[in-house]
Amino acid sequence: MQVPFQSDSAGQRRVVMRFSPPDNHRHLLRWRLELLPRHDETLVRSWLGERMLDGEAAEVSMIWRAAVPDGVYRMRLRARLDDGAEVEQEWPVAVGAHRPPPAMLAPAQPLPDTDRRQTAGYDVYLGNLHSQTNHSDGGGALDQCDGAQAPQSGAYGPADAYAYAGQHGLDFLMTSEHNHMYDGSDGTRADANANTALALFHDGLRLAEQWNAGANQLLAIYGQEWGTISKGGHINILNAGALLGWERNATGDLLADEETPKNDYASLYTLMAGRGWFGQFNHPQKDQFVADGKPLAWSADGDASMLLCEVMNSSAYSTNTSETETRRSNFEATCNALLEAGYHLAFSSNQDNHCANWGAAYSNRTAVLLPRNTALTRNSLMEALQSRRVYATMDKQAQLIFTANGHMMGARITNAGKVTLRLRYTSGSGREPAAVAIFHGVPGRNGKVATLAITQQRTITPLPGEHFYYARVTQDDGKMLWSAPIWVTQKTR
Repeated sequence: MQVPFQSDSAGQRRVVMRFSPPDNHRHLLRWRLELLPRHDETLVRSWLGERMLDGEAAEVSMIWRAAVPDGVYRMRLRARLDDGAEVEQEWPVAVGAHRPPPAMLAPAQPLPDTDRRQTAGYDVYLGNLHSQTNHSDGGGALDQCDGAQAPQSGAYGPADAYAYAGQHGLDFLMTSEHNHMYDGSDGTRADANANTALALFHDGLRLAEQWNAGANQLLAIYGQEWGTISKGGHINILNAGALLGWERNATGDLLADEETPKNDYASLYTLMAGRGWFGQFNHPQKDQFVADGKPLAWSADGDASMLLCEVMNSSAYSTNTSETETRRSNFEATCNALLEAGYHLAFSSNQDNHCANWGAAYSNRTAVLLPRNTALTRNSLMEALQSRRVYATMDKQAQLIFTANGHMMGARITNAGKVTLRLRYTSGSGREPAAVAIFHGVPGRNGKVATLAITQQRTITPLPGEHFYYARVTQDDGKMLWSAPIWVTQKTR
């Protein structure tokens, strides 16, 4: 969904909804668009619609002229197919003049003029943990790329991606190839050579190691995107040294190093936890990641192995190279559902590049905090991700730090008495917050995350039990930043 944060000179804005069906079947789509206040569920206005999808993407647009009091609102889209697949997305909209939120602790200010951004005793590294090359369905030349490439047909491979991302200022890039395309097809080739498929995957691992051994500032990560969108869900496996899959050729040869049954997320989590492999939920939807018949189901192995939830990304098929892509998706609602299920996840923001513009489509980044003067390596990056010292940002020139009683975001703390939650926001380009919020949820409750405060600091005494809190900043240009949560086990004295 594309919603301009500010209206045009006539006081209007064009809302665009683009729907892509998960398969080639005919589906009835029903959608509901809602205008809501910044931090509660009081419905201000709504629009309804439906249309048939015949296996092709569809676009719906409308012109909206605000006739509501000044302030920051939310435009929420809920869409559902007749087979039960559903999505929910939400973007902020500003009506009238900008007013900074109350009780800001510090004004926006330029970042230090140094080679490395530094904050609260940490160095901040910015990168993209979701992209493809011609090892699967990415790597398309910009003058020819208008969608996913036929597997292994793209012009550019992993080494090209690392070079491009490094030239465009990224600190790290993960090329996450679809695990079921190493036979060179979207389906399963009966004549596929298992050795050839495995050799391509392991050559990708070698290319990343070779890149990292050279005099290159960018950290290269080669991994796999496991699963399918339809009745499944994509998971990036960040550090596996083996190709996982379910496909076999006509002679029964497994086209992977290790067999993992298709759409069996419970078994995948168990395998990952046992091997010390870690993952990210990619562009999650509420009907995905089914375990024991339940979507978004929690498991102890899943909680041990899943580190990140992709809260927003830019269009996977963007050819933009000026970081101004307007097609973007928001997955905060589903990430919140995973947190409420009990997962300990930090938010990430990536680009899912399929065209040869790795990291350049938009200004969003996944930000990772390393202890001051720690070298960026695979090991130090994985340690930071495991500690959830991460924030997601749509603006690479802004920073967000969130603490609880001084503990850094991503921490799990046991507490008795008061908890002081505090967010710190800094802009490197003179932007200001249009809205700030601190959110509260309960792991394992499977309920709704709620707004706790709309100020930069709040002191509370939680009820006994388990809690999580995270912060979000909306800038005066509509770009948002999300902190990692902090998990608090509240004890009685």
